[in-house]
Amino acid sequence: MGVFKPCNKAMDCRRLLKLLLACLVVFATAKFYFRSQRTKIVDDVINKKPVLKPITDHFWMPQSVSEVSNLPVSPALQKNEKAEKKTTKFQPNLEVNSTLIAPVKTRTGPLRVVHLDLKGAAPKVSYFQQIFPLISSLGADGILVEYEDMFPYEGDLEVLRAPFAYSAEDIQEIRTLASLYNLELIPLVQVFGHLEFVLKHEQFFDLREVANYPNSLNPLVPGSLKLVKEMLTQVLKKHPQTQWIHIGADEVLSLGESEDSKNWLKQNNGSLGALFLSHVTKVCHFLAELRPGIKPIFWEDMLRKISATLIKESGMSTLASPMIWKYDSKMDLSKIGQLLSNYQQAGFQTVWFASAFKGASGIDQRWTPLNHHLQNHLAWLKVMDSMSKYPSMKLDGIALTGWQRYEHHTVLCELLPVAIPSLAICLETLKYGSFNRTAETDIQIHLGCKVDLQANSCLGNGSFPGSEIYYMVQEIHNNLQKSTETITQNYHLRGSFSAYQRKHSFANPRNIGYFKGTLNKLLNKWDHFMAMFKMEMLTVYFEDTVEEWMEENVNQYMDKLNSLDKDVERIVQLKGKAMNRTIV
Repeated sequence: MGVFKPCNKAMDCRRLLKLLLACLVVFATAKFYFRSQRTKIVDDVINKKPVLKPITDHFWMPQSVSEVSNLPVSPALQKNEKAEKKTTKFQPNLEVNSTLIAPVKTRTGPLRVVHLDLKGAAPKVSYFQQIFPLISSLGADGILVEYEDMFPYEGDLEVLRAPFAYSAEDIQEIRTLASLYNLELIPLVQVFGHLEFVLKHEQFFDLREVANYPNSLNPLVPGSLKLVKEMLTQVLKKHPQTQWIHIGADEVLSLGESEDSKNWLKQNNGSLGALFLSHVTKVCHFLAELRPGIKPIFWEDMLRKISATLIKESGMSTLASPMIWKYDSKMDLSKIGQLLSNYQQAGFQTVWFASAFKGASGIDQRWTPLNHHLQNHLAWLKVMDSMSKYPSMKLDGIALTGWQRYEHHTVLCELLPVAIPSLAICLETLKYGSFNRTAETDIQIHLGCKVDLQANSCLGNGSFPGSEIYYMVQEIHNNLQKSTETITQNYHLRGSFSAYQRKHSFANPRNIGYFKGTLNKLLNKWDHFMAMFKMEMLTVYFEDTVEEWMEENVNQYMDKLNSLDKDVERIVQLKGKAMNRTIV
């Protein structure tokens, strides 16, 4: 047994100090790492590219803004380092583990399913890697994916693919992500109406209900059912474990107008309802053969004018579940009640509801109205509470729709990152039965920002996937058009640089000098901002989406500023020389 010897005190102090320093380094490194997980940009997370550092000497700096004092500027443009130190901002609780872990799904009640509309601005799969865990943590149980032309159709259907359509490997990745985060993955394949993405192709023109319109399928042409069967077969092959499939069937516009349909109607008492049900029941019977046990869902708007008796006689109520959709902020609950009564009488044993968290408040909506969608979900909660009145019909779930276009040929609605705060509000409201303090706190933790319904904004820095795009779109939405209109209303520009004067290259350089500097600074700021914005967009979206969004929301204003700047530089060089007054 050894003999105990007293330690050298100086040596012990040094060792203790080294140990203490090492612990501090480890703690600081860990804290920085976990904090950075909530705040680093999407590009760094997915593509492992260098983090873009914030620009401090251009668009956001107050010294540049002050020189354009007559232009409206948002708070985002007025930040400086001193102000940021003094301003108290909401910060997410860093004590909370920021890693999103999929909750164990033990609920037996109605499913909460988030609809992803991919017929426009379809995100890269790398973005799904970020939002699926968030969606799951916010209380969703599933994803309803409307692939449209983003699905990797093969063979004769390969023509349906969009230029940046997902690959078979991408679909597998989406399935894996859904499974990893305990999300039911439900594919949506349109089989009747809204087949524009198919019927726009010449080889399918003969399947149209109306020759000039690509909206709806002629259900009586032999090739129509063959087409639908092939689409469903390919999609279900890529989704071998799905329990449900959504077959669309909404807004079958112009049904009954083809010669085939007119002849059929003459022989069937002119019943459009019977014609509709005839096609949809054939589709459902095919699905039952193709995948026994699968549960089809369909949009029910075409049933609203069909009697319960006819629906029951068709057998539809034993084949599929209707999904009642209503996206208004103020819903007529009595009408929803009438629909439920009719569908129960028709024999449906299950029903679905559909609300909206984006893309339902304006055909070209750019900024999601938070309160509109909150009110829509509060109304649906009242309907859900009334389901005891319909004892023979079970509510299977509610789909929170997020439309990206009203139809294949219309413009984009709000981008998905812009609607993430709305989605969080809607999911939390459904989870807690109201938008209460607990729901607000959950959102603050998950998004890293505080929702302000009155300001229609998410206050704070935000750390949710795509938050950079969210705040940059907000800046464009609030200030691009406004600042462009303000500079064009400049006193000297209106008086000395009118469209007529620019056309004839006749202006006094002295007068131009009064607004030239302001114009240059404004243009330079927006040019730099847009370059950064495009980089952020490309971390989430493909090139065609970025081009379309810029063309619809940005280019008209940037073109105006660039045209003004170009004419200023050209005409200043003329030094106010006389106008050529030759009259032809």
